[in-house]
Amino acid sequence: MEFGLSEDQRMLQDSLNGTLERVCPLERVRKAAEGGEAMADDVWTALTELGVPGMIVPEAQGGLGLALLDAALVSEMLGRHVAPVPFIATAVMAPLALMRAGSMAQQEEWLPKLASGEVVASVAIAEKVSGAREDAGVTASDGKLNGKAWFAMDFGEAGLFIVADRDGGLHLVKGDAKGLARVGLTSIDLTRSLGELQFDDVEAEPLSGDTAGALNAMRDAGRIMLAADTLGTGWMMIDKAVAYAKERKQFGRVIGSFQAVKHMCAEMAAELEPCRSLVWYAAHAFDEMPEEAPLMAAHAKSLTSDVGRFVARTATEVHGGMGFTDLLGLHYWFKRIGLNRQLLGAPERVRREAAVMQGWAAD
Repeated sequence: MEFGLSEDQRMLQDSLNGTLERVCPLERVRKAAEGGEAMADDVWTALTELGVPGMIVPEAQGGLGLALLDAALVSEMLGRHVAPVPFIATAVMAPLALMRAGSMAQQEEWLPKLASGEVVASVAIAEKVSGAREDAGVTASDGKLNGKAWFAMDFGEAGLFIVADRDGGLHLVKGDAKGLARVGLTSIDLTRSLGELQFDDVEAEPLSGDTAGALNAMRDAGRIMLAADTLGTGWMMIDKAVAYAKERKQFGRVIGSFQAVKHMCAEMAAELEPCRSLVWYAAHAFDEMPEEAPLMAAHAKSLTSDVGRFVARTATEVHGGMGFTDLLGLHYWFKRIGLNRQLLGAPERVRREAAVMQGWAAD
């Protein structure tokens, strides 16, 4: 089977890349990170004009109605530019939860707001997806939530939270709900917003459809988006390393002429490029072969996470001592890869899940 991008998909990436080069240069990323901005409003506005928040939202609710592969292409570009915007939870995971398990009224109320960029949504499913202690997480009783949810993604400007309880139920919680305490968390990646939610008899609106299926879909789609983000981030680090090797001189020669440096750059490309087809296939399977989606999402997330770490380290080494300085800003890409690796399951855990799915390990 031949598989490649359509002309429209290539145009999508080119258009998005051009926009991000204009509105999200390194100086803008640095300003957002150092200023503690939860979201770069001007960058988000530019993406909203391109329809990015409504990528997978049906056209009937104001979105573009595109496939998850299209969203993965967007995620790759956002990773390439380490864009400080709330894409994965707001534009992918939250709409999926509503589309898979929300009532018609819930979909009509929230999907248009998400598609237009009016509302930023955060998802708090880490405990259920990544395995919490029995005494951790959120409990639901009589329409109220109690407990704590850690590592809510796209946290900072969220006006809507989708929360998984300890039993796997999903709930909608408004950002200004009474009894809800929001505590920001600081991670190594200052281009992303994470937080902790504390619930004290907080009113919540349950999703009443197939919440188990919706939770699995959110997990798989989120992992694919993180893998795509790492793919874009990794390639930018390779491009920066190659460009630096062509300019930096030692002993009267550019370092790119040294065989050792050539091998480092070639090995990075050889390791990362196969991840592209794996990410594309996982995204394609999500829509077209749902029975394969959990396994392919696990493979894409685990492999790309490990390869991304190798690329981040090697690209920094190519830059020598300059690679560790803030002047080049290479650390923003380095840290983005590091956080992507841990969100929604580190490679070791995700590989074990894949082994269980294939009957190679006990659950």
